[in-house]
Amino acid sequence: MQMAAESKGGGVVVGVLRSLINVANEISHITTVNRLLKPQCRDLSRRITVLAPLFHDLLDVFSSVPHNALVSLHQTLLSAKELLLFATQRSQFYMILEWEQIKQKFCDLAARFQQAMIEISWDKLDVSLEVKEQVALVTAQFKRAKDNFDPPGFELHELLVSIFKQGCDVNNAGPAELRLICEKLQIMNAEDLKQESIALCKMVEDKGGCFEKNMQEMSMVLKKFEDFMLMESADFGSSPRTGELCWKLSSQLPVIPDEFRCPISLELMKDPVIICTGQTYERGCIKKWLDAGHGTCPKTQQILPSPILIPNHVLYNLISNWCEANGMEPPRRLGSLRLCKATSDGASKLLDIDALISKLTSSDIESRRCAAGELRLLAKHNGHNRMLIAEAGAIPLLVDLLYVPDTGTQEQAVTAILNLSINVDNKECIMASEAVLGIIHVLNNGSMEARENAAATLFSLSAVDENKVAIGASGAIKALVTLFCEGSQRGKVDAAAALFNLCLYQGNRGRAIRAGIVPKLIEMLTEPCGEMRDEALAIIAIVVSHPDGKAAISSMNVVVTLVELINNGSPINKENATSVLVHLCSGDPLHLQIVNSIGVIDSLKDLAENGSERGKRKAVQLLELIGIY
Repeated sequence: MQMAAESKGGGVVVGVLRSLINVANEISHITTVNRLLKPQCRDLSRRITVLAPLFHDLLDVFSSVPHNALVSLHQTLLSAKELLLFATQRSQFYMILEWEQIKQKFCDLAARFQQAMIEISWDKLDVSLEVKEQVALVTAQFKRAKDNFDPPGFELHELLVSIFKQGCDVNNAGPAELRLICEKLQIMNAEDLKQESIALCKMVEDKGGCFEKNMQEMSMVLKKFEDFMLMESADFGSSPRTGELCWKLSSQLPVIPDEFRCPISLELMKDPVIICTGQTYERGCIKKWLDAGHGTCPKTQQILPSPILIPNHVLYNLISNWCEANGMEPPRRLGSLRLCKATSDGASKLLDIDALISKLTSSDIESRRCAAGELRLLAKHNGHNRMLIAEAGAIPLLVDLLYVPDTGTQEQAVTAILNLSINVDNKECIMASEAVLGIIHVLNNGSMEARENAAATLFSLSAVDENKVAIGASGAIKALVTLFCEGSQRGKVDAAAALFNLCLYQGNRGRAIRAGIVPKLIEMLTEPCGEMRDEALAIIAIVVSHPDGKAAISSMNVVVTLVELINNGSPINKENATSVLVHLCSGDPLHLQIVNSIGVIDSLKDLAENGSERGKRKAVQLLELIGIY
């Protein structure tokens, strides 16, 4: 009964931790916020992003984590998400007028985070020193945020309040004050003012009648600014002056038809696309919505069975004609661009993005495999193609193909994702599409070439520090160690590169050691052909810093081999072998005695004088342990 209760309690804690990870991930995708609150929202989001890897680490020691403290942290995280979503409201006037309440919300939230982090008692948990230092840093940042909250832009509060109370007569407020507010809020023309009005109307719609009185008063303020802009336009003339604003009369601006506006941004669509519910959106806006993890149509709330985006050619042509008729530059759309493919005779031809994307969702597996293969080749050497393919929404569809039973399709899909990941921005999109689990599936079940490319993809993604944590927590390391031990020569090299990158994060070293990497590393280090010696030694130099890694390596009689590498190895192997011996000899007289008796002093002195900065430092440390320096 007691064990069952403990198991149930552990399940609850793990559930809260997984929910914390999910909420933190949702927060990381809230990027469009009010300009005035952008620095504060960015800082809050960044701190939570730093916390997310810590929640992964707590999964390893969940039985020691106090449940109540986690619940408190979870509630605080949900409040942070709510506040960040609130900050997506675009009315800057409202934010300024309500700045006291908003300031209090941010300060209260920082205090709650600080308290919640303290309640977890990190010092009592079996986590690395690196994790504890990270916790201390984030906790201190929340304390500073609580004590020193001073958002830029809120100094306009008193000035705007005074204008707010002066009534409708524009002459009651000086032009200098009105101009200053416009400059600070970047309200440069009638269209900007119209967008502010739309944002206020949206808040009325969201909040209901309780906000109606405020809206009426704010409408008076907007009218005051509109009158001011009309007066300024007459005074300033038609051309800008240095250091001054050039206003346009609202009557001079064409009124954008509602059907030409994106339902999300309310701005003129430049690249309208249709989703599977039949609604049309600006491509960039709906892409951000889908990349943030939403699976519904923003307008109808219908669940989307497919994320495919189809260009709305008819509407695009209507918008282009309207722009030309009103003296505006016609929009350039992503969907009108084509992917460039090199031909065998050295020429190039253009391919339609949307046609390839459509094939990825075909019911015919051969069509899907061919489309993935085409995208693989198009993304291999052309950076512009990589950007366009990702923007067109191919990545989630390629991720889906990682799970199909057909190994050929798996191979094409994972290699296409590998080539797309070369683009730094695409790495974020690939991680957001939950590709890692699909890549691990290929690592465990795919053909050898697919497994090789899956390992290479994890290596590419792990170049970003945050991804090292997420990939390690997903179970990838065990699959990589298996490929490292049993794969082809290329598979071993690709797995070694990924494991090296991942083990740069302290929390992943224990996972690699538990997966059984150390015996294989020592075998590769000592085998006569030495095909994997360089890679093995580089990883040993990292995992030896983990207590379990040091114990496992120490038990395998590798000191003589390391000394031989210091005496006769390549410069990088000399460094790594010396680094490993520094760890093994620290607090171990037997290893020190062996090193001292073999004859390595001259090589260490040479490394201390002529090696790289790291080599010199490690050589001096080992010589000090031996007693030479």
